[in-house]
Amino acid sequence: VPIRWDEALDTVADKMMELRKSNEPEKLMYMRGLYSLTSTDLLYGTLPKIFGTTNYYSHSAICAEAEKMGPGYTQGFLGYREYDLAKTKCLVVWGCDPLSSNRQVPNAIAKFSDILDRGTVIAVDPSMSASVAKANEWLPIKPGEDGALAAGIDHVHLTEGLWSKEFVGSFKDGKNLFKTGATVDETAFAEKQTHGIVKFWNIELKDRTP
Repeated sequence: VPIRWDEALDTVADKMMELRKSNEPEKLMYMRGLYSLTSTDLLYGTLPKIFGTTNYYSHSAICAEAEKMGPGYTQGFLGYREYDLAKTKCLVVWGCDPLSSNRQVPNAIAKFSDILDRGTVIAVDPSMSASVAKANEWLPIKPGEDGALAAGIDHVHLTEGLWSKEFVGSFKDGKNLFKTGATVDETAFAEKQTHGIVKFWNIELKDRTP
């Protein structure tokens, strides 16, 4: 039902005051989109602090900064990545749709058909996205089960010896000790560019069969 602007302000203010009076300011959550002086300095910068809630989020949390954190933690590069789609032979599109939502949508659209011509596109997504519609393979995973799929893939990589020995390293005696359900001695593995692969196996992956 359409309401006037002043009615909307009163509605928001009344709900906020209900939380203050019940001593539950943390139940207010403020989420903002792109930047403006009003949303940045007043609503995002001042209002939550005065009101008493720590639950306020900028779009960067699921956009720019989140994109930077991946390469920042895994590769030491805190910045935007541009993938080499011109040479890609196998593209795994997992939980995203580069044809409709990324920092270089026109580039992804231009390169996508070439990838299909020379290779394979595999899409992991519960919804029928544009990338899914074009993909060679679609894994319509149930929402929330991405971690189970990833752990199952990792389990197979290790038990079948499919990891990159040049990058990860290998067992000192050359024998693959990654066996389903078996704990591995961390000192038996000589790592190169990774850290804690055997610890991760023991804690998380040893029982995670497909």
